[in-house]
Amino acid sequence: MAVKPTAPRVMSGTHGYVFWDNQIVFETVSGKATLKTDREDITFAGDMWKDSKLIGTGGEFSIKIKKIYSRAKDLANAFAQGKDPRSELILKLDDPDAYGAERVALHNCWFNDLSLIDFEKGKTSEDEFSGGFTSFDYLDSVDVR
Repeated sequence: MAVKPTAPRVMSGTHGYVFWDNQIVFETVSGKATLKTDREDITFAGDMWKDSKLIGTGGEFSIKIKKIYSRAKDLANAFAQGKDPRSELILKLDDPDAYGAERVALHNCWFNDLSLIDFEKGKTSEDEFSGGFTSFDYLDSVDVR
């Protein structure tokens, strides 16, 4: 039987990190990786319920960081030259009060959207990056206790 967790075990995004091509991004605000499924509807004679068949998967990510450096510059210049640079991202959540850490490596990442410049009076500036990936690995995971 599982032990009921306590509130301190809930992981806080304060302890979330992004590593971009093996370099830590200390100014990380948020990170998200999602595995999307492609499905085809399946129905059978005499059955009113629709089922589905998994036919493929794809990955999407988004990261948001505080504006300190011109991180989009090299990517934007590469795109303008018709190049499609790829990166490796690792997203990590490591709250010291939790049962453990979770780290997911995203492989062969491409970028769909780049913030070249974005600001609003009276607020700190942030850059957003989003794109896709072709595979992933759980480097660390938190198991049910």
